[in-house]
Amino acid sequence: MRPEDDPRFGAAVYQIYPRSFADSNGDGVGDLKGITARLDHVASLGVDAIWLSPFYRSPMADFGYDIADFCDVDPVFGTLADFDALIERAHALGLKVIVDQVYCHASDHHPWFQASREARQGDHADWFVWADARPDGSPPNNWQSVFGGPAWTWDARRGQYYLHNFLPQQPQLNLHHPPVRRAMIDVARFWRDRGVDGFRLDAINFALFDPDLTDNPPAPPGPRTRPFDFQLHLHNQSQPGIADFLTELKAEIGDAFTVAEVVGADAQAEMRAFTAPRRLSTAYGFQFLYADRLTPALVRDSVQAWHDGWPAWAFSNHDAPRAVSRWALEAERRPAAEMLLALLTCLRGTIFLYQGEELGLPQAEVPFDRLVDPEAIANWPMTLGRDGARTPMPWASDDPHAGFSATEPWLPVDPRHAALAVDVQKADPSSTLNLTRRLLALRRAHEALRSGAFRWVDAPDPLIVFERGEGDRRLLCAFNPSSNKTAWRPSDDWRIIDGDFGGPWGWAVAERG
Repeated sequence: MRPEDDPRFGAAVYQIYPRSFADSNGDGVGDLKGITARLDHVASLGVDAIWLSPFYRSPMADFGYDIADFCDVDPVFGTLADFDALIERAHALGLKVIVDQVYCHASDHHPWFQASREARQGDHADWFVWADARPDGSPPNNWQSVFGGPAWTWDARRGQYYLHNFLPQQPQLNLHHPPVRRAMIDVARFWRDRGVDGFRLDAINFALFDPDLTDNPPAPPGPRTRPFDFQLHLHNQSQPGIADFLTELKAEIGDAFTVAEVVGADAQAEMRAFTAPRRLSTAYGFQFLYADRLTPALVRDSVQAWHDGWPAWAFSNHDAPRAVSRWALEAERRPAAEMLLALLTCLRGTIFLYQGEELGLPQAEVPFDRLVDPEAIANWPMTLGRDGARTPMPWASDDPHAGFSATEPWLPVDPRHAALAVDVQKADPSSTLNLTRRLLALRRAHEALRSGAFRWVDAPDPLIVFERGEGDRRLLCAFNPSSNKTAWRPSDDWRIIDGDFGGPWGWAVAERG
């Protein structure tokens, strides 16, 4: 079956960050019961699926991406029974459920790591990446971690260094070792058997490494905010064997929908390799998530790079500052947020909306003394960090903490967010929330938007204009990502069916008159 013939491939997916979505028990942290209680809101948007960020048992050094048990729910989020109830409710509402799979690393609290560090022999001795010190006691090579500092930590019990591409509390799993590969595939089977419809593979291009532990060469001069940026990452990530592992995984999990997160200089080539036949359904990179400007070239080059395969797109998520704050002035936030929603819904492929994007939420301002993100704290003030995109979802503008929780939340609610709460926007027919519903209905009604051909249309900068087509049906999609009005208009043979194009941050979708 071609992706174009499978309705899942034109899906709109809503990402939920469980800690920040809805708190059902008043402890200040979102949970699975809170998500289940709010699924009606998600379904009302017109999305096809939800993606749940990690809810697994974890010490929370990286807020769930340091996993101590891949097949259990952390008590802060609830129980396996709560997860089963969430699946049942989501399916009753017509929503598929995608969950995160983290194959790169585990928590240093995981029993596998505890067994591995005790001895250089034994069943789990090779489940993680261990290496002797250099003669002077320094780490085995020059690899740097994403979050800052060397990618190696000394473990006195084993008398060796262990590898971690992220935090020291996230030791690298050795996916070169067949028992580890089997164990991680068994994890996917476990969740598939509980009713999960698909998987998002976290940072999958970090899953393998050069077994010779060769030093990375220096990177050319350029912008740098952390030691990781000083190297070309030829040996600690993006290894050719990853694609073979994905083939093994796909053979075991059948027709589950799969999406890879891929970041790095070679992301586009890797995404094509990872989505080849008999591998993953789709993949997304960070070309939009990390861009500081929205330009015609960014859109054109990103789309045209997917001349083969099936793309996925996200403008915002839990790892990046919200797009509307990266690409627009605060005074232009609302029209910019609405234009970005329109652009996203007009792209060919699978689209991902991040919680609060349907409300037009800007990046929250979190004071330094309230930061909890280890990356933000380590690299402050040179990076915006992730906390500002992870603050609580605002449900009720006049309730304490915007209706997220009855007590002080784990991150503060931005007052600007409370004014944009769901209850306020739900009652306003012209709100960003109701526009989101309209745009997703438009996408659902027009196959050309979900899976049709894409043709770039020349227009003066900074306009973004393209055609989408399916059979004899043609739609023109036009966007003005700027603070200025434009005199450009579609020709008279196009009839606008939604939007208002003339003003700053204007947009329109038109069909042949």
